[in-house]
Amino acid sequence: MYVPFFPLKLVAFPDEELNLHIFEPRYRQLIADIEIEGGVFGVCTFLDKISGFGTLVRLDQVYKRYEDGRLDIKTIGIQPFRISSFDNPSPGKEYAGGDIEFLPNDPTLDSFLNQEYIFYLKEMLYLLKYDAQIDPKSVNSYTFSHKIGLSLEEELELLKMVSEAERTRFLVNHFKRIIPAIKAAEQAKEKIAQNGHFKHLDPLSF
Repeated sequence: MYVPFFPLKLVAFPDEELNLHIFEPRYRQLIADIEIEGGVFGVCTFLDKISGFGTLVRLDQVYKRYEDGRLDIKTIGIQPFRISSFDNPSPGKEYAGGDIEFLPNDPTLDSFLNQEYIFYLKEMLYLLKYDAQIDPKSVNSYTFSHKIGLSLEEELELLKMVSEAERTRFLVNHFKRIIPAIKAAEQAKEKIAQNGHFKHLDPLSF
């Protein structure tokens, strides 16, 4: 499948709403072509170079058109892919494009692992003071993955995984590493905040 490419220093996940401000002429051309022809384009993750992976997205809405040609748009993530060819630019276009191969995905997930994930997810979001309603039936490994402290490299690693079980285990291990660190940091902040205040201390008998 040959698609236009929009390299960005981010990871787009399936079903995620991704809002973009389009200002470069080549990407204004890309969106104009998508609007005319319909279709989709690939958000390719860029680290120090094109990573070779990305997510197919569809244009969902144009929020605003500016007089100078800039656009505010909303896209929806569809499916992760691997880049098999890269043309910069695409023939006859200003933007890049290329062939992609969709990554396989095994949705199987046993209930114990899912329950463990939901438990740690709730604790993590509570510690981060992120107010969210979590429905275990609709939440998957992608749903909150931009909210839980993953680095860009870790988000890309998650995107490249080809089963829900593998992604969920990856996130559970992330929670087990980072939750104790967040708790320790909160305790340190509380201790520092107490310094300088008048303290009521019980007399010691010795």
